[in-house]
Amino acid sequence: MSFKNTETKFGSIAISLHWLMAIIIIGMLALGLYMTGLPKSALKLKLYGWHKEFGMLILMLAAARISWRLSNINPSLASLPSWERLGALAVHWMLYLLMFAMPITGWLITSAAGFPVSFFGLFLIPTIVPADENWLKIFETMHEWIAYGLIALIIGHTLAALKHHFIDKDDIFRRML
Repeated sequence: MSFKNTETKFGSIAISLHWLMAIIIIGMLALGLYMTGLPKSALKLKLYGWHKEFGMLILMLAAARISWRLSNINPSLASLPSWERLGALAVHWMLYLLMFAMPITGWLITSAAGFPVSFFGLFLIPTIVPADENWLKIFETMHEWIAYGLIALIIGHTLAALKHHFIDKDDIFRRML
């Protein structure tokens, strides 16, 4: 199999952050879909606790990732048609936006419910809004719809990467391996 456009790869830190966050985010989306359907129980409370802790980890990793992305050179997309370059940039920046929006709305949910968030038992992350049932419902709805948007973007991102690898036979996908 021959590959066109042998350009530089992303660095090891960018690749590590990409795959670590991909695994955690996909796991969190699956956990979120699973746990919301559970009846009230000790298991559900435990899963919600993990969900909140990993959500805060995602927020911290997203901050590190965006800082790294903005301060490092990224492989060029110049070999792509302009519509693919524009699409890739739009999807990537939407993914970054939602990587922040998901944990922040989760934090808002917990705050509006009147609880702080534990970070793996190491420290408490304080509430950021006062407890309020009306805001709680609004933040829950936002969190849910952002999750659906994130799922759609991840699917589109994955399909585009596979298209580049198997159909276009270029190195776009391999640059992140």
